[in-house]
Amino acid sequence: MDILFILIPLSVALALLILGALGWAVWRGQFESVDAEGERILRSD
Repeated sequence: MDILFILIPLSVALALLILGALGWAVWRGQFESVDAEGERILRSD
């Protein structure tokens, strides 16, 4: 039972960290042109 007092806050902190990283990636524009990278491979320059 005592382990729950450690695991629950750790899991909440991990979930907040993951959401923060996802929010940062979206805010920085990492997912702006996902299709462009797939098309870039097919084009020969």
